[in-house]
Amino acid sequence: MLVECRSDSVYAERPLAFTWHGQRLAVQMVLQSWRTPSAKCFLVRAADQQIYELAYDETANEWHIHPI
Repeated sequence: MLVECRSDSVYAERPLAFTWHGQRLAVQMVLQSWRTPSAKCFLVRAADQQIYELAYDETANEWHIHPI
């Protein structure tokens, strides 16, 4: 999964856009962000007006995307 993010001092500071089912969706708003022991997580509203949870698993170096 492809997630474009702002990364000023560390990777994955803020998601900007992501690809979902072959379509690039801009992130309109980050509604919430939090950390787990192994991931950075974001609840976002995308350009299609859907809410998605984006989670960057730092151990596996991969993103997981789940529509809410």
